Amino acid sequence: MPVLALSIAVVLTLGPADISVGEVTEVVRARLGLGTTGVSRIAQGIVWELRMPRALLAAICGAGLGVCGAVLQSLLRNPLADPYLLGISSGASTGAVVVAVLGAGAGAIGLAAGAFAGALVAFVLVMALSALAGGGTSRVILAGVAGSQLFSALTSYIVMTSADAQQTQGVLFWLLGSLSGARWDDVALAGAVCVLGLLLCQSQAGALDAFAFGHDSAASLGVAVQRVRGLLLAGTALVTATLVATSGAIGFVGLVLPQAARFLVGTRHRALLPATAVLGAVLLVWVDALAGAVAAPQEVPVGVVTALVGVPAFAFLLVRKRGMS
Repeated sequence: MPVLALSIAVVLTLGPADISVGEVTEVVRARLGLGTTGVSRIAQGIVWELRMPRALLAAICGAGLGVCGAVLQSLLRNPLADPYLLGISSGASTGAVVVAVLGAGAGAIGLAAGAFAGALVAFVLVMALSALAGGGTSRVILAGVAGSQLFSALTSYIVMTSADAQQTQGVLFWLLGSLSGARWDDVALAGAVCVLGLLLCQSQAGALDAFAFGHDSAASLGVAVQRVRGLLLAGTALVTATLVATSGAIGFVGLVLPQAARFLVGTRHRALLPATAVLGAVLLVWVDALAGAVAAPQEVPVGVVTALVGVPAFAFLLVRKRGMS
């Protein structure tokens, strides 16, 4: 946690305005009612209204997506499982775009509700397709790939046929993952949902350990397999949908971070889930800062940067895992 706090403090100083870590600390303390500050009102506004919500939302997204990936990998006993590959993110994107472009709702709550509905439909479709194909984790992954492509196509169709040029550009940028429009209500919504989701997953850490031995073995250990599985799947869908609604689809975080956390703390979920959350939060805070700086004054979508960083990181983890086996 100190690393995360220090990362956020440093990231808040980055940008065209010259603001020091000390000034950031003063502004935060003053806003929390813990003192006064001599920092100018303009600098206070930059720190508190522009940079702070963005940094906090990046941390929340990194933590939430990382934990969702760890939970799905354990439930499906497949290291390739994550919200993006299982179609949840694509379905959530479709639902959010229906709200944003077709006007079927309003505000962050409406967008999140549309994203959650899309995520739920996508996941039900993926589970039904995998069941019809005979079940098994490999078929779930294959069904997820098919579902992801289907909902990505639906999203593109809605944007191309129903949005004007300006809407299309904004939506496509958002779909690649963007935290540039982060506001305090986005932070509050995403933070509340993620905290509840993380507490739910942490409360089932023992059951997730049992799932590593298979569903039959978990049942023999006293785990209510269907209830716990359904509860965790619904929880990951809700968290993913909310994060997609506030930041767009950010890939590779839920895929790579659980793998890295396992190298650091092992496979016991009581330690794995918090470690994944912290790693994901720190990573996405810095990745978002890099996305804003690498092509300044233009901004690269954060999802593009996570892919550019995530692919070589995942390749390294695969090679290292092979060398250790």
